[in-house]
Amino acid sequence: MNTEKPLEDTTEKMSNFSFEEIGDGHFHTGLKTPMRLDAFKFSDEEKKEKIATLFKGIMEVMGLDLSDDSLKGTPKRVAKMYIEEIYAGLNPANKPKVALFDNKYQYNQMLIEKDITFYSNCEHHFVPIIGKAHVAYISSGKVIGLSKINRIVQYYAKRPQVQERLTNQIAEEFKKILNTEDIAVFIVAKHLCVSSRGIKDDTSATVTSYVGGQFEKPEKMLELQNSLNY
Repeated sequence: MNTEKPLEDTTEKMSNFSFEEIGDGHFHTGLKTPMRLDAFKFSDEEKKEKIATLFKGIMEVMGLDLSDDSLKGTPKRVAKMYIEEIYAGLNPANKPKVALFDNKYQYNQMLIEKDITFYSNCEHHFVPIIGKAHVAYISSGKVIGLSKINRIVQYYAKRPQVQERLTNQIAEEFKKILNTEDIAVFIVAKHLCVSSRGIKDDTSATVTSYVGGQFEKPEKMLELQNSLNY
């Protein structure tokens, strides 16, 4: 079940840790992605212009020569990538439009969409998280198009994330869309903040899960596990 605590409940506890400890751990402050109240005061085009200017400054501080043909377009390319691609999930306007259909097949068993490949980014170091998500639900009378399951996973992945929050955000979205508690989400992912820096462990993976409704029953959980291992 969801045990997320609101931001105000965790801020004081978080202040007892250094940013290095927070960055190497899996602290996260709530179910919602931390956003400023004025997050959308600028248009996407204005954001891209500002990001390009700021990223150019970062490159210059690192000593890179932006007059080089290979580098001079990088700030704009990065800005476009941030807004239109890898962080597009920060903008609610990009949320997938979902249409539901009557369950005319009278299929009342679990439906699983497995091995949904996604790319996200760790909010502590802004390096990639690469993983697969498995989403299961039991219809309460409506069904969702299969491709929309993938799109919803991608939407929440395309923002700075921690894997625990990503798992819960996906589960809560499907609970709301499908009007059911019978939702299960499993995510297996590699974090480049673990494999490419710090401990530099390239073999480990992180597994998170959300299980609700009928999936909490031992027999349903066993059926789900067997299906995922098929």
